[in-house]
Amino acid sequence: KAKSDPAGPRWHKTCSFPSFPTGKRLQEWISVILCFSLICFNFYNLLFYLRLEHTPSIIVGIFAGVITADFLSGLFHWGADTWGSAFIRPFREHHIDPTAITRHDFIETNGDNCFMTLVPLANMAYKFVSFSPEALYETCPWECYVFALIIFITMTNQIHKWSHTYFGLPRWVIFLQDWHIILPRKHHRIHHVSPHETYFCITTGWLNYPLEKIGFWRCLENIIQGLTGEKPRADDMKWAQKIK
Repeated sequence: KAKSDPAGPRWHKTCSFPSFPTGKRLQEWISVILCFSLICFNFYNLLFYLRLEHTPSIIVGIFAGVITADFLSGLFHWGADTWGSAFIRPFREHHIDPTAITRHDFIETNGDNCFMTLVPLANMAYKFVSFSPEALYETCPWECYVFALIIFITMTNQIHKWSHTYFGLPRWVIFLQDWHIILPRKHHRIHHVSPHETYFCITTGWLNYPLEKIGFWRCLENIIQGLTGEKPRADDMKWAQKIK
């Protein structure tokens, strides 16, 4: 990260992010610790209430959770990439320097996603300590869907980072990429071809081809442009010039 500057964050040719205050780093640490603690607690309780007769619905629920996470990653990524504002600075910078994400440690990479999943994780934990065993037995397949969704949302930034890491990845990560269980490196490369208007889903990438086939993102862009008059990615050149 760049050093702090009294005049505000500066842009650098290396395209590194502006430094964050100590409070931001603390928030990331707390979010990661709480998130993974709740994940362990909820996973233990899910295993306790699983029954053999749940198997078909659990399989469907987990698959649906992964698909939902992939779609949400694409929707958020598309919105941040396509419509200009200060909020999307890291996304535009990522297109200019795709390997910058590989220089972030685990806490910085995953802190914000962990923070986003704290409420649903806490809600699930509350159910496990307050609902009756009968109610938990009935809702177990639904909770498996929610849990799979939360897990893949939590890990989306890490998976994205792995898709830009070409050296030193653990073999199990490469295995998951090769079998397209998580976003493969070669698959994600398609998105990084200018003008970055396709293959937005970055959790598993399963939905990229079908959404591209039906022109889903272009349809959304046409609707928004028709309603607002704003052209998608109209300020890409402006963002590229910020680091010159």
